[in-house]
Formats: sequence, C-alpha cells, structure tokens
Amino acid sequence: MKTILMQNVLGSVLRRLHLTAVGVACVLAAMSGGVYAGPGHDHGDESTASVSGNGPKRLPDGSVFLPKPAQRQIGVLTTPVVAADLSRAFELAGKVVMDPNAGGRVQPTQAGRIEPGPRGLPSTGLAVKRGDVLAYVTPSVGSVERSNQSAQLAEMRAARALAEKRVARLRELSDTVPRKDIEVAESEVASLAARITAIGGGLASREALVAPVSGVIASSHVVTGQVVDARELVFEIVDPTRLRIEALTYESDLASSIATAALALGAERVPLRFMGSSRILREQALPMMFQAEGAALSKLVVGQPVRVFLQTNRKLAGFSVPAASLMKNPANQTVVWVKTAPEQFAPRVVTTEVLDGTAVAVTSGLKAGDRVVTQAATLINQIR
Repeated sequence: MKTILMQNVLGSVLRRLHLTAVGVACVLAAMSGGVYAGPGHDHGDESTASVSGNGPKRLPDGSVFLPKPAQRQIGVLTTPVVAADLSRAFELAGKVVMDPNAGGRVQPTQAGRIEPGPRGLPSTGLAVKRGDVLAYVTPSVGSVERSNQSAQLAEMRAARALAEKRVARLRELSDTVPRKDIEVAESEVASLAARITAIGGGLASREALVAPVSGVIASSHVVTGQVVDARELVFEIVDPTRLRIEALTYESDLASSIATAALALGAERVPLRFMGSSRILREQALPMMFQAEGAALSKLVVGQPVRVFLQTNRKLAGFSVPAASLMKNPANQTVVWVKTAPEQFAPRVVTTEVLDGTAVAVTSGLKAGDRVVTQAATLINQIR
C-alpha cells in the first residue's frame, strides 16, 4: 500500500515537471518566431491580413481609402475645377432625317410587274449614281383593254395603208391635182404612223425606274416578279454624308439665343449647324432643323433617335465637370468624388445643369481647387 502511494506522488511530480518544460519551450519558441500551428489549426497567412488591412475600403464617414498602388492599377485621374461663367445649355430629343436635296424615293407612275434592271435588283447598302436604272415596271393591262388597243392598232394600220395608196395616186396626178391636196394626204399618213407608234409602244413598253440622286440604297421593298401599284414605294436612296437632325423644343424663343449646337455620339461631339425652326407646332412642340457635318455621320442612320445639345448666349456660374464623373450614392443623389488626401476620396453631393454632350455644369457642392475624379469614378463608387 505504501509502495503504490509513493508511485502516485512520483508520477504527479513528473507530470508537473513535463508541463513546465513544455510551457518554457513554447515561450522560447514564440520569442524566436518559430511557432507553427498544427494541421487544420492555421489562421491564414499573416501577410494577407496585413495587405487587406491596408487595401481599398470604405471609411465610416463615407469616404474611401485607396492606396497609391490601387490608384495606379485602376487608372484614377483627377482634375482641379475652376469657377467660370458657362453657357446655359439645353438637351433636346431629336432624330436623324433625310436631306431632301441628297436623298430620294423611287416610285412607279403606273401599276405593273417588277423586272430586274441591267445589273439586277439593287440590294440594301449598294452605292448607286444618279440616272442608274434600278428596275423596270412592265405595265399590267387587262385583257379587255389590251384587246381594244390591239383592235384600234389594226384599224390605224389599215387606214395608214389606204392613205399611203392615196398619196401615191395623187403624186402620179401631180400635174392636174393641186399641191395642197397632196400635202394633206402626206400629213394624214404621218399622223397615222405616229399614232400607231404610240399605241404600239404603250402595249410593249416598260417604265424604267432610275435613281434620282447619288447615294446608297437605304431600303428595298420589291423582288423580281412582284406586282406593284402606282406611287408605291420601291427604293429609298440616302447620301450618308449629308444628313439632317430634327429636334423638338417647347421654348419658342430658344432659336434666337442659340450659340452652338452639337450632337452627342457616346463620348464624341458632332457639330451641328442650325438651319431654322418651323412655324407650326407638332404635338405642342416646335421642330428645329440642324445640318450635321463631319465624318461621324457614317455612324448615323435615318430615323435614329439622338440627343441634341444647344448652348445659348445665357450665362451661369459653375464648374465644368466631365459627365463621366457623376455618380449616384445609396440615397440616389448625384455625387462626384473629390480627392481630399493622397490616398483618400470623399463624395460630394452636387447639383448640375446640362452643358454639352460630354460635360455638365456643377452649380453647387464644389469649390474652386477641388480635385474631382475624372476617370475610374465608377470603380471608386463601388468600393465597400
């Protein structure tokens, strides 16, 4: 019994000594940086945690912390704003229309059947020149009408034969017959010949559909053998280098204050020349016509809806900011991002007015010298 008790006491002392040695070893290993977790007990790479702590993030005040390497990676660009007197502008809804002097429609003057032209029926997009024969229309004549014309043609041919014989007899008697009788007979023969030619041509002729202007076939509405009515639209021709823009405005005095006009095609601005405005309202709006110029017209098609920006002589104080800088915050307010520190950006709620197709006028929310983000604002706005 005494032996068993001594063994238990000795075992307890050894266990305490072993635990103490293990604890000392752990402390020394931790101080030397050599501690490693066992399999399944690691807590991730410490370097990753360090990077995520210094990575892009949204701060409690709503601003964004964005390190310099991240700014270079997403291509952040900023521009200081300057207060100026800007031209008040208006945005109008418009559409592309055909220039009546550089476009046209091809329509037959009579009903008939379509036949291909010398180069076949033109397809959409084919370039044509003024005077080119696009197709033929063979008149469609009823059987009764054709029979009547054939009978009339036969009668005229018989009458012409009798008139020619009469002329021949009068010429043989030219010594005794007055000259005027011979001339009357010859005139009758010529008249009958012309009438026969006209009626015969009407039965066998076909109408040639020619291009009224040079340009491109914008639309084709027929196929070979199709029967069309008179004045039915067959082809439309458009000159893509000469187009017009029609815009609607609800301000009758806007035309008198226009300084410049432009058409917005994405980030590109196409200059427009104001041609005039109508004197008749259309759906309570006043149509205004503009002439488009420039190589960008190749991107437009007739009937395409567009946005027209008019800059007037009226002035307003504000800051010119690219339209790409405008963002929406969670409250659906319009904001721009301003660089407040080398690695910090803050949203500013602003009010804007239309300026042109690529920039807007900020009338409140900014002050002179603020560095507004002009590129990568969308990516900054998405940081959470």
